[in-house]
Amino acid sequence: MSEAEGERGLTYRDAGVDIDAGTALVDRIGQQVARTRRDGVLTGLGGFGGLFALDLARFPEPVLVSGTDGVGTKLMLARELDRHDSIGIDLVAMCVNDIVVTGAEPLFFLDYYATGQLDVSAAAGVIGGIATGCEQAGCALIGGETAEMPGMYAGSDYDLAGFAVGAVSRPKLIDGGDVGAGDRVLGLASSGPHSNGYSLIRAVRDRANADLAQPLGGGTLGDALLAPTRIYVKPLLALFDQARPLALAHITGGGLTENLPRVLPDGLGVELDAAAWPRPDVFDWLQREGGIADDEMWRTFNCGIGMCLVVRADDTAAARAVLEANGEAVYDIGRVVPRPGVHIA
Repeated sequence: MSEAEGERGLTYRDAGVDIDAGTALVDRIGQQVARTRRDGVLTGLGGFGGLFALDLARFPEPVLVSGTDGVGTKLMLARELDRHDSIGIDLVAMCVNDIVVTGAEPLFFLDYYATGQLDVSAAAGVIGGIATGCEQAGCALIGGETAEMPGMYAGSDYDLAGFAVGAVSRPKLIDGGDVGAGDRVLGLASSGPHSNGYSLIRAVRDRANADLAQPLGGGTLGDALLAPTRIYVKPLLALFDQARPLALAHITGGGLTENLPRVLPDGLGVELDAAAWPRPDVFDWLQREGGIADDEMWRTFNCGIGMCLVVRADDTAAARAVLEANGEAVYDIGRVVPRPGVHIA
């Protein structure tokens, strides 16, 4: 039957994609994105690609460092609590914390937001969080993509991915090659589970039949589980100018036992003193309610340490002073030893 005979032709909106909602989102996020602008950015929103001019005077012999990540099933808790304004910080943090361990300064960031049906308010909250994370990291949000995919995602459920690019001069790369036995391991405090282990966290929550509004520490269980991932970029960049570490490890999926060996030369390991730093209440709650073994805790969660640095023993005090002056809680948690693995006592 033709349209003239009474049947209207299909539109993209009929198929579940609302172009007008996408336009409204772009209008709402413009000022948030503008806050992240920095030297080197050549374009605003709306182009087919984000343009960034690398300052070769600042980065002689430049090496570009890239990273990509998501937030994982922590998104499910954000949707359950209808709190979308900090999950974007997690997205930025998981990318920029990965690239700063090479000595690189994050320069720009792009995001990908995929959903079944665009909720403009929720999406604006997420992207506002991404902008906040970019400000914390000193990088520019120069582009992104919002995709409505009805049938792929249910309703307004959404997923996120992020992409960061940084730069470092080749002579200033940090690769762990000079680490030796006797060097010290410093740990920077985490803000909670960050964005790792949430499939296990949700399983513990289900097993305990726990209410996210129940008290925990100085807030609620939901507060503790949604606390945004700490971004360590600016304090570390300040440190690089004064007391350059030998190696850094972002403590993400795999916890302390899997991530520290990634930055150590063959044949070396670390001994850590678990009593050297305070463990946030949320990890005690998870271990108790889930009956989780110690080894499983160490290899799944950061357990209170979100970033590790390896420094010469003589540089420990200077590195600690710089980091603390830049707002970090720093703990001397162990030493490098001539046997592989991470040994926690």
